Amino acid sequence: MQNIPSVNLRDFLSDDPVRKQKFVNEIGQAYEEIGFVALKGHFLDDQLVENLYTEVRNFFNLPLETKKKYEIPGIGGQRGYVSFGKEHAKGRSEGDLKEFFHFGQYVEDNPELEKSYPANVMVDELPQFNPIGKETYQMLEKTGIYVLRALALYLGLDEFYFDKFVKNGNSILRPIHYPPITDEPKNAVRAAAHGDINLITLLMGAQGKGLQVQNHKGEWIDAIAAEDELVINVGDMLSRHSNNRLKSTIHQVVNPPRELWGTSRFSIPFFMHPISDMPLNCLENCIDETHPKKFDDITAGEFLHQRLVELGLIK
Repeated sequence: MQNIPSVNLRDFLSDDPVRKQKFVNEIGQAYEEIGFVALKGHFLDDQLVENLYTEVRNFFNLPLETKKKYEIPGIGGQRGYVSFGKEHAKGRSEGDLKEFFHFGQYVEDNPELEKSYPANVMVDELPQFNPIGKETYQMLEKTGIYVLRALALYLGLDEFYFDKFVKNGNSILRPIHYPPITDEPKNAVRAAAHGDINLITLLMGAQGKGLQVQNHKGEWIDAIAAEDELVINVGDMLSRHSNNRLKSTIHQVVNPPRELWGTSRFSIPFFMHPISDMPLNCLENCIDETHPKKFDDITAGEFLHQRLVELGLIK
């Protein structure tokens, strides 16, 4: 496969069972083959996207000492600002050429769970930054719920199987700034080759070259979405839960050609996580003689902690 398939969520949301099943088949097969799709018909409108990018640029343009006020020690970078070069891919020591900010869950009707998550970090200098971040978070989460419903059907589960696990889940919205490159990078790229930790990732900002996906032949292909599309990929948790039937694909963000070194790149992924006690045990209906169980039993919380240590965010 040399490009990522495009699907339209409006097919799934329609009252036509044939269109709905078409979407289920298309996204399921794409995730078996390459683990990525470009999705139209999501819940983000153009004005919200424009407002978000304005606020994100405003934040990253703040002086470093101001941004550092929002870097919270002791929480593994799970909320607020994470400064340039702090995170690295699993198995690498070079920090990625990026800085980012994390918005976390807005818990409803569960005070105990709310206490278990770090609080969201409010940016005093930008009164619209947090409200627009929250609205974006909730629209991406809504989109992700429908994608997971389609995947539940594809895997032979009840359509609403994932709902109870992602309601109030430990999901993260991460606006990323890849600053202009000023010196020849030594072994570092904007985001080194990696798989995502979570169930699915919904990515804004894949309209230009940079994001690359590795296909089954080991070839790197550009993942470029249209203006009205999100790129959505399978994470390691969902791959593990489906006994690798749905593929978590290795991907990277490469440095631009030298003539574009002076430009910033912004990208905004939403990492959709379940609640921590979701069991990621391989689903029984994804195990058979041809596909023996590949992974040990583990909860989402245990798996997340293990991976944050590997990424250098928890020491």
